[in-house]
Amino acid sequence: MLEALHEAKLASLIGEVPIGAVIVHDGEIIGRGHNLREHGQDATLHAEIMAIQEACEYLHSWRLEDCQIYVTLEPCIMCSGAILNARIPELYYGARDPKAGAVHSLYHLMADDRLNHQVAVHERILPRPAGELLENFFRDIRKRQKAAKKARRQATEKN
Repeated sequence: MLEALHEAKLASLIGEVPIGAVIVHDGEIIGRGHNLREHGQDATLHAEIMAIQEACEYLHSWRLEDCQIYVTLEPCIMCSGAILNARIPELYYGARDPKAGAVHSLYHLMADDRLNHQVAVHERILPRPAGELLENFFRDIRKRQKAAKKARRQATEKN
């Protein structure tokens, strides 16, 4: 999970929502990713998707049956679907996502027995650092927005 947190920090450094993911196979990281939605202007550039793509390329297979994925935030519907479709048997994640989480918070996709694959889920792995990265990121955004609004208001008053 520490490596996923490292990926999340990389996302934060470039102004992306700080979410990171790594995929492990036989004790080795074979896929890494962090959010790149803003940079790529692509809604699918989530950390999990990036890590899955890299792991599939590494193994030359779309089946990641002997892998584990570590993510700093509970996966959304799209990423949960990708994890299921890649046949990843184990998910470890940090903080819950009450607004978009599809593992425990809003939906329970990983345990849905109507699907042809289920995932063993281990939650709240280092949740505090994962949550703090997100809280600090959004606090800084709100602070910058407030300062920009104040500057616009002052400019308008001077004119």
